[in-house]
Amino acid sequence: MLSTKVTDCNAHGQDSSYFLGWEEYEKNPYDSVINPDGMIQMGLAENQLSFHILESWLDNNPDATGFKKNGQSIFKELALFQDYHGLPSFKNALVNFMSEIRGNTVTFDPNNLVLTAGATSANETLMFCVANPGDAFLVPTPYYPGFDRDLKWRTGVEIVPIHSSSSNSFQITKSALEDAYQQAQKQDLKVKGILVTNPSNPLGTSLTLHELDLLFNFISTKNIHLIADEVYSGTVFSSPSFTSIMEVLKNKNLVNTEVATRVHIVCSLSKDLGLPGFRIGATYSGNDDVVSAATKMSSFGLISSQTQYLLSEMLSDRKFTKAYLSENRRRLKHRRETLVKGLQKAGIRCLKSNAGLFCWVDMRHLLSSKTFEGEMELWKKIVYDVRLNISPGSSCHCSEPGWFRVCFANMSEKTLIFAMQRVKSFVDSMSKKNNPFRHEHIRLHHARRTKSLPKWVFSLSSNQLEVGELR
Repeated sequence: MLSTKVTDCNAHGQDSSYFLGWEEYEKNPYDSVINPDGMIQMGLAENQLSFHILESWLDNNPDATGFKKNGQSIFKELALFQDYHGLPSFKNALVNFMSEIRGNTVTFDPNNLVLTAGATSANETLMFCVANPGDAFLVPTPYYPGFDRDLKWRTGVEIVPIHSSSSNSFQITKSALEDAYQQAQKQDLKVKGILVTNPSNPLGTSLTLHELDLLFNFISTKNIHLIADEVYSGTVFSSPSFTSIMEVLKNKNLVNTEVATRVHIVCSLSKDLGLPGFRIGATYSGNDDVVSAATKMSSFGLISSQTQYLLSEMLSDRKFTKAYLSENRRRLKHRRETLVKGLQKAGIRCLKSNAGLFCWVDMRHLLSSKTFEGEMELWKKIVYDVRLNISPGSSCHCSEPGWFRVCFANMSEKTLIFAMQRVKSFVDSMSKKNNPFRHEHIRLHHARRTKSLPKWVFSLSSNQLEVGELR
């Protein structure tokens, strides 16, 4: 009596450890006052570092929040607006903001922009536009776990992984592209394109020029599409700089060529401005047929005209956007450094990154076995014993066990430091358990070495340690 979408809900991907960690967090959320022993959410790529800058702008621009223009109410006009093409003022402001994020090296035509209810909807819309059920898209691993839902569930499209390795910092290689393509053919899957996230989620790295060249050469040779999910483009906080696929098209003189009709971008304000609840996403394409079809599909997930108006006013304030992007990048860089230093104290290292709201963390040395079973065992200990929700690499389809995505921008710095203290205590306890004789030897050696020292030395040392932990 019900459709297969209802009876086969496992295809949604909700049973992934990525989502299971969220469920556990919701049962016992951390609160520094109410529930200090609760679970800290480090599996949510959310940017809360610059909210007061947004709130300050709202306080200083009451006309925007009151739906007024030059002091006159436009509430009725906005409430009755139903054009699924979107408010022209918002689309113009959005493409200008996209250009600003990319250093104004490229411009965007608002006529090629289709508004969607978030990047989730944008990615799915592009799948519907360029692929049929049973077709395949190649996606570099590790990738955002939600793609198993966004790209596949309703579209019937298959994902074929482009495997990468820690040996070259998980960069895309020519051989990996060819291997993925051949694997799809062995499965009788028609490859319609490649989807990349640039900057990467979960790696926190932007694609190199060499990788971008490989991708363009590959899609040109195979005559397939390239979709670049660039939702983290505004979070690049250090070198190397971010290069959009639009810049590659421009630099290769491909803007008005047939290749350009097979290149598409997904953008959003969920990460760059930290507004996931506003559901602002968009597709950008130089293919008129894709733009036309995507515009029709957007009627199933429109952005409210009130939201569009508010953000058109905000993004049109170039002084604000310049200050926001600069300060937000500075804060992201500082926050990442705080996480990396905290993990280093526990003997854990991260992949070098330059963007995003997370780090790709190497815990291979903590595995009981170099297997994905060993990874899940460690993940369960971190979730249930350490009470931190982080995302295991297997949920991101990483080909190597022992890597985890750890988010750092969705909490206060005090909470992040506390989380790192939990991690260090956990690693220390593992070390003692795995090598109790060494620990006892160190303890006895320390006792012999300090027995002759005066008491004020211990007092000073204890006080210094306490101050450091509270800082």
